[in-house]
Amino acid sequence: MSAAPAAPTQAAALPLHDIHLPPTPGWWPPAPGWWLLAALIVVAILVLVRITRRRLHARRWHARVRGELDRIAASHAAQADPVRVAADVSRLLRRASLTIAPNAAALHGDAWLDFLDAQFPPDEAQRAPFRGGRAGRALLDLQYRRDGDVADDDANALLELARRWLDRALKAGPAHV
Repeated sequence: MSAAPAAPTQAAALPLHDIHLPPTPGWWPPAPGWWLLAALIVVAILVLVRITRRRLHARRWHARVRGELDRIAASHAAQADPVRVAADVSRLLRRASLTIAPNAAALHGDAWLDFLDAQFPPDEAQRAPFRGGRAGRALLDLQYRRDGDVADDDANALLELARRWLDRALKAGPAHV
């Protein structure tokens, strides 16, 4: 009988190699999640830049409006002219109101005063400082009063009322500055 061939040992039959790990992934191109994150960051930066620019523009505009009211008050203090104060304040309030409602410039008379009153908080608007008060009415009729009926107090009260209105209306924020 012949002897069976000896079974070859495993080591002799199959040479073993070390385990090879796949190469580490490169940093480029990034995975889709990184692209999405980058896009979100870019959009967030653009939105923040736009908001910041709008706020800066609004602040500059508010400062110009307040500066113009201060100029009107200083001009009145230097040379009292209540009729001119009423006309200048009316023009200023109309320009400022255009940022709140574009059709506001077309309002006249009591409708104009009602619009101005509506910009105050509800409790103050019910008192109707423009329509019901002497200073507010001066906005409409000061230029038509006789010289004896014109008082510096009306012009000063109108300036103070306009300052309060501008502070409220400008704080609410313009619709499209």
